[in-house]
Amino acid sequence: MFRRIDQDRWERKEHYKYYTEALPCGYSVTVRLDVTHLYEQVKQKDLRFYPAFIACVSRAVNERKEFRMGKDAEGNPGIWDVVHPSYTIFHEDDHTFSDIWSFYDEDFRKCYENIVSDMETYKDCKGPKGKPGQPPNFYCISCVPWMDFTGYGTWVPGGEPSLFPIITFGKYTDDRGKKELSAALTISHAAADGYHTSMLFQDIQNILSEAVL
Repeated sequence: MFRRIDQDRWERKEHYKYYTEALPCGYSVTVRLDVTHLYEQVKQKDLRFYPAFIACVSRAVNERKEFRMGKDAEGNPGIWDVVHPSYTIFHEDDHTFSDIWSFYDEDFRKCYENIVSDMETYKDCKGPKGKPGQPPNFYCISCVPWMDFTGYGTWVPGGEPSLFPIITFGKYTDDRGKKELSAALTISHAAADGYHTSMLFQDIQNILSEAVL
């Protein structure tokens, strides 16, 4: 469900107005995440890292309202009760990718199984959009498993920054058993400030470090 924000009582009313009217802008932040615990859990339980990572990040995203923002048909800002991950799958035969999406579930196993099932079902569907019916309450997450990057930026010439988060992560590195990867978040400044992004990455790291899959 989409819940329209009562802007008269909203602490971010002036910030939202400023960053959508006076200075429409977004930003990208890249951090390093320790994925050692998640990697070990995945290996012990014969799971797949990519869908497990998506499920963990989706939990963190859904726990903070700033990353569940959207607009209604009249352009009014609001908060979704839940947002679902929209993610990329890679086609080895022609080196193209497709976006597919899965329903988020608070239960890790259910969320993980939703993602794995959709990856298998739509693995041969080509084109930018592999799975039809994407709901309006989504956020974007993708992986660049061939590259360990230290910075990331994205933009839409002539467009507006997205209120929903766009998360991109890279290849994990191994330093004497400690595994880390870079993860970048891009979002409209109208939706979230540096504080909110810092708290989101802190939540993601806590989930990755403590998750029992």
